[in-house]
Amino acid sequence: MALTIKVNGQNHSVDVDGDTPLLWVLRDVLGMTGTKFGCGMALCGACTVHIDGVATRSCVTPVDSVGESQITTIEAIGATKAGAKIQKAWLDNEVVQCGYCQSGQIMSASALLASNPHPTDSDIDDAMFGNICRCGTYVRIREAIKKAAQSAGQEG
Repeated sequence: MALTIKVNGQNHSVDVDGDTPLLWVLRDVLGMTGTKFGCGMALCGACTVHIDGVATRSCVTPVDSVGESQITTIEAIGATKAGAKIQKAWLDNEVVQCGYCQSGQIMSASALLASNPHPTDSDIDDAMFGNICRCGTYVRIREAIKKAAQSAGQEG
């Protein structure tokens, strides 16, 4: 089945079954390997991308369900205001340990900051729920999100 999807601002024609998970289209067909496979059941968050700005688990999202929506992956999140702030805070706070989960963590945190520039601890917990870090960098993740939010507040 020939489909056209819009990823990171560009249209891509893909010839896949409509029920193929978006994750595999991104990784195997388009070669965008920043989005990771973790569990295949939307439980770990490693595969998180944005669909029209909403953090979405791509491992359980059939490619034919995205239609004309804008898909943003970790490869392009730094071009967004919230994504750039999150990535800088991630580096400043030395969040990454093994790094495997980090693209999904950054995508979830960026979606949070884009929709809520001044999140509370509860907002952060809700947005990051289901993003698993086997290395346990949760404290640094929370601090990085808070730092990114503070930098957003210093601009205005």
